[in-house]
Order: sequence, then structure tokens, then C-alpha cells
Amino acid sequence: MLIDCHNHVGADLLFYLHGDFPYAQHLVAMMDEGGALGVDRWVVFPFVSHAALDISGFLENEIREGGMQLATVPYALENLRLLREIHELFPERAPRLLPFVMADPMRNTAAQAVELRKLRARYRFHGIKMQTTILQADIKHLRGKGKVFVELAAEWDIPFLIHSSVAESDLWAQARDILDIAEENPGVRFCLAHSCRFDKECLDRVNDLPNTWFDNSAHCIHCEGVVKDMPFVAPNHRRFDSDYSDPARVIADLAAAYPGKFMWGSDSPFYSYAAGINGRVVRLICTYEREIRALKSNPPEVVHRITDTNTRAWLKLADESLLS
Repeated sequence: MLIDCHNHVGADLLFYLHGDFPYAQHLVAMMDEGGALGVDRWVVFPFVSHAALDISGFLENEIREGGMQLATVPYALENLRLLREIHELFPERAPRLLPFVMADPMRNTAAQAVELRKLRARYRFHGIKMQTTILQADIKHLRGKGKVFVELAAEWDIPFLIHSSVAESDLWAQARDILDIAEENPGVRFCLAHSCRFDKECLDRVNDLPNTWFDNSAHCIHCEGVVKDMPFVAPNHRRFDSDYSDPARVIADLAAAYPGKFMWGSDSPFYSYAAGINGRVVRLICTYEREIRALKSNPPEVVHRITDTNTRAWLKLADESLLS
């Protein structure tokens, strides 16, 4: 079974209003495109911005509190929308989907926990996803006001999937902070997204901790970032050694170095990214097909391990029939 462990579904009003790409993904279209390429299952979750933010700041790409809000509880609308779509609008597709709920570790966390308990009573979901960079909500809040999500993950025995960064400018999602939190909570499973931006120290620490994994979501454009020496990947002196001009080679090297901790994910639709940043347009463009091609250039044993065996271990999904 080939599981894509990292996919966004729905729409993002912040990305749309600010003029960034991508800003939406259609659930059925994702499944049809990925299925034609050989994907069997998808871990899915909503997009990043939520309706409890002040949408009046979205045109300027500003995260504000209060103001013009469409909701009061972060992700209450978005999580319910996704789970209804999967379980009620397209129940015939539901067995092939592994939904995660989104959470904001900083804002109105007690109310979020109440809403998640309501959802848990109605629908199946398999984990908690966080992308704290866009929200400007420090992941270290998982030690304080966001600790309720760690407690829920432990109670329900479900994992976290957390956006990670190593860029100095990112104050909210540092991979080292996520790893510290994981080490403090050995009974909860964590996945750090985006290969820890190829930071070898962080990848080695993922390998050492028994409750941490990493995914290589948006792999091809991260490799391109290395080739172009862009600031969102680890600098050369901290970077995992590989030939980044060949994304398939990087997958092979990561799978050899971290055989039990590496999971494959496309980050659809964020395998491509285009936006105006500091007065110029940045374009990092890939396709689902290219992500799959880089994956399948590796031996079947490697593909099976990083798309099935390791992902099942992280999810604690021993039997495919549990998806039915």
C-alpha cells in the first residue's frame, strides 16, 4: 500500500486574498490524480489559515487578533467541513482517507479541545496537524496553553504532524523546539514535516528519539532550494549530504541513513509554491507526477518501507481493514 502522508484539502482564504499559490485543493481531484499515479491512501487535513483569525489583514498578509472573524474557535469550521465532506458527501471514498484535524496551539485552545471531543464522538480521524509558521503561533505553546492537544493525542493514541523549519527568521516552528517537546512527551508520536529542511543534526535526533519520525513533503522543491542556495533549507555546514540535483538520489540517501524514520509525502498541492516575497515573485514549481517519479526511481523495498511500513508504525495502523 502506498500512503501519501501529507496533503491539504479545501481552501485557504489568506493565500487567496494575498495572491499566493496554491490556495485550494479539491478532495476528489486529488484522489483521482494521485490514484492514477499509484497512491492508495492519503493523510489529509485542512489548509492553514482559519476563520477565527481577523480576515481583514489577509490582503496584507498580516495575522491579526479579533476584528473581522468568521468564527470564534480556531479550525472548528475547517475540521468539521473536512470530516463532513469525507464521511457524508463522499462515504465511498472515506476508506482510502486518513483525516487529521488542524489545531492552533496559541488561540482559544480550551474551546478547540471541546470542539475536537465533539468531532471525535461523530467521526473517525487519525491525528493532529499543526502549521504554526503561517499562524505566527509559537510551537512552544504546546508546553503551556496548547498542552491540551498533547494530552488529547496521548488519550486518543494519535500522532502529531508538525510543519518544521530551521530558518532563523522563523520564530514559530523550529525543528529543534519540536524535538524538545517530543523528548518531553515520550508517550506521544510526532512527525516533523519537510525532512527538517535537510538539517542533519535534527534528522539524527529524529532517528535517536523513539517517538519521532520525519516526512519529505514538498521534496522536489526543497531539493531545488538547496541547488539555488535558498534560505528555507539548512545551510551547507548543517545539511545532510546528498546530490540535491537528483531528488530520487536524496530519497535513497535519506532512506538508507534513517531506515525506520523516513515517511514519504507529497504535500499536495504545496509541491508547488509561488508568491510575491519582498517585492519579487518566487516560483518553485513541481507536480504530483514528479514527486511520484522521484519516489518510484528507488527499489521496491525502499518505496514500500517509506510509504507503508514506517507510516503504519507512526499511525499505529497495523491492518488496512481498520480504514473500512
